[in-house]
Amino acid sequence: MTSLSPALRSPRPGLPAPPAGPPTISPVVMLNVGGDFYTTNVNTLRKLPGSKLAEMFSSSAKVCTDAEGRFFIDRPGTYFGPILDFLRSGQLPTQHIPEVYREAQFYDIKPLIKLLEDTPQLFGEQVARKQFLLRVPGYSENLELMVRLARAEAVAARRSGVLVCAVRTEEDAAHCADTLRTLEADKTSVVKFGPWKASPDIRDLLDCVKMDIEAQGYQVSYERYSEKSFRAKVANYFYIFLFTWW
Repeated sequence: MTSLSPALRSPRPGLPAPPAGPPTISPVVMLNVGGDFYTTNVNTLRKLPGSKLAEMFSSSAKVCTDAEGRFFIDRPGTYFGPILDFLRSGQLPTQHIPEVYREAQFYDIKPLIKLLEDTPQLFGEQVARKQFLLRVPGYSENLELMVRLARAEAVAARRSGVLVCAVRTEEDAAHCADTLRTLEADKTSVVKFGPWKASPDIRDLLDCVKMDIEAQGYQVSYERYSEKSFRAKVANYFYIFLFTWW
């Protein structure tokens, strides 16, 4: 660890050191961000007082350095460049927006966070899809349960299936109640989503489930559950999610 306030040294051997004054730092700063190197002005890093990045380079901060004396930040370096570009000139990134958004949140660059949230890519995710999923009770817990069930059935199998029941309204839930009780009596595991109070339909919910499971690195697809004993009026609520392991 080192300080951004270097000790004052005598300009020549035998001459007294200059009088003590406020701590100073070279205006040019060399950075190693996760193995990517950057050179910038310290005022750029301090441009937004109160941000985590500004605090990291305040005069009293203690920071790590690499073997070459560059200030080291243990974060993905690829996405630090767009952060610097924004601080320098207000330029917004056009690529890797979700990744830059994550780094802007880490460094607490609030103006950039707000601008990125207004981009179509993040607006759709943060405002539309995410807000919908917040209205689906137990959504995250159900995803975790689906993965656990799929992994439990994966021993010596190429694929494993998880049965899902998706009901949008209380009326839908009433239609499925008897079938769910029958499946429970047969010790068949079913992950139930809904009902929810939002406009997206069952297919939208299933697409979200597929998207979020794939984001965890799994290969998954879904199709309507074709159990012949199901009554026609409940067939539209039951789906099988197929996890492919190899």
